[in-house]
Amino acid sequence: MIKKINTKTVKLIKYYNYINHNLIYNNKAINRYKKDIFEISVDKAENLEKLKKSISNIKNCELKSNSTNIVFSDGNPKSKIMILGEAPGSNEDQEGLPFVGRAGTLLDKMLASINLDRKSVYISNIINYRPPENRKPTDEEINRYLPFIKKHIEIIAPKILILLGGTAMNALIGNDVVISKVRGQWIEKEFGHRKTSIIVTFHPAFLMRQPSQKKLAWVDLKMIRDKKAKLKI
Repeated sequence: MIKKINTKTVKLIKYYNYINHNLIYNNKAINRYKKDIFEISVDKAENLEKLKKSISNIKNCELKSNSTNIVFSDGNPKSKIMILGEAPGSNEDQEGLPFVGRAGTLLDKMLASINLDRKSVYISNIINYRPPENRKPTDEEINRYLPFIKKHIEIIAPKILILLGGTAMNALIGNDVVISKVRGQWIEKEFGHRKTSIIVTFHPAFLMRQPSQKKLAWVDLKMIRDKKAKLKI
């Protein structure tokens, strides 16, 4: 007798197929230079270019002086879903785009599991230049770039803001919270006059080191999927 597999089990199998941590990765950077031109308002385009220029003009920054490229953003600036990570790595520094290394491959699979991709989200980082040896950004560095990322959020005006990892969480929510307590919850916050719903989940790089936590990331992804449907994004 063949047992019927319930819907939850099918969805869970589908998710693990998407983010299978036993995949063989290589260290070659993925070429994701933008081929799509997203039509956005003149004001938004000008504001984004002005912000990027302001970041490029930062003085006396060790991160900038030791980096190859500014890593500003990827994806669709018209999207109402914005994703923020920690900082660029070596592949990102070379290409000038966020999440193009191994963690980026996993992020793409996580997005695909809830029918999203880089054409339907907008991606950036808390820090726009690579920290030496991929170390964690210092509090001083985070505070230096914080006004820029807050402005970035205000310009994009997302309805859903996804924070990947503890660094992004602490920068925008506070140092008195830990990811194990905050993830899986919606937090309402304003940037400028723009209100957004924030959710914190694990950084893909962490999930690669701790694959057992992918089951919790799947819970977060389903919450994002349901919120997207509720907001009719």
